[in-house]
This record gives sequence, C-alpha cells and structure tokens, in this order.
Amino acid sequence: MTGPAIIGVRVTPRSARPGIGDWKTDPSGRPFLEIRVAAAPADGAANEEVIKLLAKSLGVPRSSVKLVSGQTARLKRVELPLSEAEIRSRLGN
Repeated sequence: MTGPAIIGVRVTPRSARPGIGDWKTDPSGRPFLEIRVAAAPADGAANEEVIKLLAKSLGVPRSSVKLVSGQTARLKRVELPLSEAEIRSRLGN
C-alpha cells in the first residue's frame, strides 16, 4: 500500500441526497471527487461530515483523514492514507 494521497474534493453542502458522487476534472485538468453533505457550511459542520463520509466509505479511521486546504471553500484538498488507485477502487469509480 502506497500513500498517503492528497485528492481534490468538491463539496455541495445542504444536499437532500448526501453521498459520494463521481470523479470529475477541473478546467486545469486536475481530478476531483464530488461529495454531497446534508450539513450547512457553518462552524466546520460540512467539513466534519466530509471527513466522516470519506472515512466510512473507504474503511479507514476518521483520524487518518485530514483536510489539507480549502476549509472555507467548496474545493478542498484531503489527505488519505491510501493511494489514489486504492481510493478509486474502494469507491468503485
């Protein structure tokens, strides 16, 4: 197992259907993962939900999922203890 990997995520807060979406590519060609959470983007609630959702979906401890940048932005960088290939494999996309 190689890692850790830092991936881009695009968060949609206040979603009626929380969950992990598809991999997309931003205009500069960098891949990011779409994530929808029910929490509002206030007091870090949406960020905490992103961490919980990723940890549960990937089968890793919450303490190993770290928000590297983008605390107040929709586009965030998240560090995970897995390679990008392993992340894609575990998420099935």
